[in-house]
Amino acid sequence: MSNPEQRSPRRGMCAAILCLEAIALGLTTPVMISVADVDTGVALSIGLGLMVVCLLLSGMLRKPWAYGAGWAVQLAAVALGFVVPIMFVLGGIFALLWGTADLLGRKIERERAEAYAAFAAEQGTPAPGTTPEP
Repeated sequence: MSNPEQRSPRRGMCAAILCLEAIALGLTTPVMISVADVDTGVALSIGLGLMVVCLLLSGMLRKPWAYGAGWAVQLAAVALGFVVPIMFVLGGIFALLWGTADLLGRKIERERAEAYAAFAAEQGTPAPGTTPEP
């Protein structure tokens, strides 16, 4: 059985959501310019800025604070609905996907750690992060 700390399903799922969201947020830039009549510089700053933040965060998910920052990106995506109304729906969908990936990933990691600890106890070896009994 492999070590549960090797690959994080939570990190993988959340990174995938952020990468897909980066595409959607990048595509809001031309919509803001042509449909919502937002100044080009402002639209580029918001749309491409959020896109870059999503891509950077997807690589930083090894750090616990990055998940909180991911929630902030979800709020920003929903708030973008005040400029482009469809983003209320699209941002809400991505927020729901992010929340599901975060919660489900935590559950999988917890269950994987419990299974690994049970396997280690069955084999007579200490689980990672514990001290062996004398």
